[in-house]
Amino acid sequence: MPMTEQATGAQHPQPRARNGGPSSASVEHLTGAQSLIRSLEEVGADTVFGLPGGCILPAYDPLMDSTRVRHILVRHEQGAGHAATGYAQATGKVGVCMVTSGPGATNLVTPIADAAMDSVPLVAITGQVASAAIGTDAFQEADICGITMPITKHNFLVTRAEDIAHTVAEAFHIASTGRPGPVLVDIAKDALQAKTTFSWPPTMDLPGYRPVTKPHAKQIREAAKLITQAKRPVLYVGGGVMKAGATAELKVLAELTGAPVTTTLMALGSFPDSHPLHVGMPGMHGSVTAVTALQKADLIVALGARFDDRVTGKLDSFAPYAKIVHADIDPAEIGKNRAADVPIVGDAREVIADLVQAVQAEHTEGNTGDYGAWWKDLNRWRETYPVGYDLPEDGSLSPQQVIQRIGELAPEGTIFAAGVGQHQMWASHFIQYEQPATWLNSGGAGTMGYAVPAAMGAKAGMPERAVWAIDGDGCFQMTNQELTTCALNNIPIKVAIINNGALGMVRQWQTLFYNQRYSNTVLHSGPDADGNAAKGTRVPDFVKLSEAMGCYAIRCEDPADLDKVIAEANAINDRPVVIDFIVHEDAMVWPMVAAGTSNDEVMAARGVRPDFGDNEDD
Repeated sequence: MPMTEQATGAQHPQPRARNGGPSSASVEHLTGAQSLIRSLEEVGADTVFGLPGGCILPAYDPLMDSTRVRHILVRHEQGAGHAATGYAQATGKVGVCMVTSGPGATNLVTPIADAAMDSVPLVAITGQVASAAIGTDAFQEADICGITMPITKHNFLVTRAEDIAHTVAEAFHIASTGRPGPVLVDIAKDALQAKTTFSWPPTMDLPGYRPVTKPHAKQIREAAKLITQAKRPVLYVGGGVMKAGATAELKVLAELTGAPVTTTLMALGSFPDSHPLHVGMPGMHGSVTAVTALQKADLIVALGARFDDRVTGKLDSFAPYAKIVHADIDPAEIGKNRAADVPIVGDAREVIADLVQAVQAEHTEGNTGDYGAWWKDLNRWRETYPVGYDLPEDGSLSPQQVIQRIGELAPEGTIFAAGVGQHQMWASHFIQYEQPATWLNSGGAGTMGYAVPAAMGAKAGMPERAVWAIDGDGCFQMTNQELTTCALNNIPIKVAIINNGALGMVRQWQTLFYNQRYSNTVLHSGPDADGNAAKGTRVPDFVKLSEAMGCYAIRCEDPADLDKVIAEANAINDRPVVIDFIVHEDAMVWPMVAAGTSNDEVMAARGVRPDFGDNEDD
């Protein structure tokens, strides 16, 4: 995370926890471990995903007595991290995971990096060897603070019991304010075992950490003027709008201006897919209309988005005609990839609310945008190049159709978590997202294995909601052991394995760019004596595997059975359900902008380059 968000420095007076410091609370005599659990209770952590081990073991004893914190015992520490992320994304609260030192802690590196890339509020608590042994290469010692420094918003090494309570309070404050992100709290074993006093709320000592939330009024007025003067504006909405809880304000702004809205992969559901102003998702696999709207725009209003490479394509050719209004809570993002004509630092909810008032003031003065010609172009592109797919000629299951029907048959308010690859892109296109926090995925890091544990975390946090994990057969084989966790902890998620027998997105690139040389992307069978992929029985058998982990499992290969199988899964709510959908292996994700190329080279389908006409480039 950028240094502007680090809890370091000493330029400002320290903030204090609400309701004063220790003098306002009764003092108890506890161990450091008891202080840790009490602190978690007081900050409102109701669920912790974890796996015990030697150095964190002192904390697990008082955890057993807590009536306010539910611990869910995972089967792998990576599962704990992704589950905490899914919990945070679904609930809006801070996700919490707790593991031991050494390999326990290093197994959290991937989910911590994932949470950092996607700005997810996460507190990871790790045990550490006794303070006297730190730096001696003691058994199960790893410098997890040093390892995770580049991928955490901040991290703490705690070696004194008396520091535990205020460190936990600070960690939750840092994780959930400003630009959200992961915070690691590494606690030495002897600090957990030592005696200390406990009082709440503690005094927080965070000099230099003062995120700016209120935008500058002059910048807001400048942005409003540009919006009303523009002929081809686009509201480019990123995940920051979701994190700020600004979806209602976004809808007001969009309808007030009449400008088209494009929502990134991390922002799906922040603006209803069905809304007539929504032109789709931008990026490498975005809709032709969304990609082209950004390219042809004369003004881009970026709200909580970071101009990442998957959206911009070749950066120096991105949106060549556009002025840029860039609003973000993190000042380090503004101007990082694309210079901003109007930079706005602030919380997205406050920025958008102030923009609404400023645009209304412009309208009162008679300044309104005229986007009629722009919408004529947008609607033509939308009608000419809709996102779609062809059914396989051999009568086999289409992966797009499977995902589309899951979305159409799911109960209202269902939460969908996706792995990474083709199925992720199909799920972004062929499921309608009408509500915020109903789409969870690993956007920035692109972490295979995310879906099952993230769905588990979402279901644990939102038990009244249906939760579907849309996974690939490659992703599923990385973290499916957490289905055992789901079965034993009454977390009845539903998992759709989009099983094409290959690492699908990698195979697609091999098809397009490597002359169909499918090197090491076939999953369901090993090589024969000649080194070619062998035909025959799929290994593993996902139905048997899932049943062994306590799930209800079904296989679906016939399109005629599709609706019946999905309905059967939706009706089962007393255990996890896994459906192994055997789909056609040659299905591809379209549209597509090849990596490193300009968004002007977007392909609507294989061999289909959209024709926008010469007159649209002026």
